[in-house]
Amino acid sequence: MNSIAATNMFPDGDALIPRFCEAGEVTLDLFHRDGRVDDRWLGFHPREFELLWRLAQQPGVPMTRKQLLVDVWRIDFEPETNSVAVHVARVRGKLTPFGLASILATHPEGGYFLDAPPGPSGFRLDPGV
Repeated sequence: MNSIAATNMFPDGDALIPRFCEAGEVTLDLFHRDGRVDDRWLGFHPREFELLWRLAQQPGVPMTRKQLLVDVWRIDFEPETNSVAVHVARVRGKLTPFGLASILATHPEGGYFLDAPPGPSGFRLDPGV
C-alpha cells in the first residue's frame, strides 16, 4: 500500500503514535512492547504492557475493571475470571525489585490507576533536538 492510498483510507494518517510513554520511572517502549527502568528491561507480556500503557495515558485517573477489559482485553462483557487483578499483580511483581510496585495503585472505590507523575528517562525523545 502506498502512502497516498493509506492517507485516503486513514484521513488522520499524519498523526504519529508515540514510541515511548512514561509511567513514573518506567519508560514504556511501544516498538519493543516492554518497559525499562534505567537500562533494565522488565519482560512484560503483551497484556501487562498494554495495561500499564493504558494507565500511563491518563496518570492519576482511575480505570474500572470494565474499562480495562474494553480498552486492553477488547471485550465488552464481564468474564468469570480475575484476569485484570492477575495482570496487575504480575506487573507489580516485575516493578517490585525497583521499589516501584506502588505506582500501579488500587482505587478505594474499585479499579486501578497510575500513581506516578511522568518521570525522567534517558530514553525519552526530546523534540527540541
